[in-house]
Amino acid sequence: MQIDDVDQRIIASLVADARASYAEIGSRVSLSAPAVKRRVDRLRAAGVIRGFTTVIDPAAVGWNTEAFVELFCTGRTTPTQITVATRRHPEVVAAYTVSGEADALVHLRAADIAHLEQALERLRAEPFVTSTRSMIVLSRLVDSPTVVAAPD
Repeated sequence: MQIDDVDQRIIASLVADARASYAEIGSRVSLSAPAVKRRVDRLRAAGVIRGFTTVIDPAAVGWNTEAFVELFCTGRTTPTQITVATRRHPEVVAAYTVSGEADALVHLRAADIAHLEQALERLRAEPFVTSTRSMIVLSRLVDSPTVVAAPD
């Protein structure tokens, strides 16, 4: 699917505020509200826009501690097993299979170090996890929503 500059600006507007009306977005991109709706519908149908969501500030709800945890797993652990297991833990923000020594990388958020330790212990208790290596985040330097730039 070809995404032009107008589509890119519509996507950027939705990333900034998914509750913006088609009229508001239209005024930003110089289109009518119906034209914006048609483009959004086309982007949704093509799978470019997969949905709309609410983004919660973790600090606002008291989850100020975060860490990245490398998981080392038994030899026959599949990505599906890791996915199913990590989804059981509310502290898991994201999980990825990765190259390198570790089998997976898990992003955790917790209220404090004690809560993080509890979450880590539950994660380590998964039957396929042989060991973990954790890195606690000291500060966020860049935290950007996903916006793909239009090709030149």
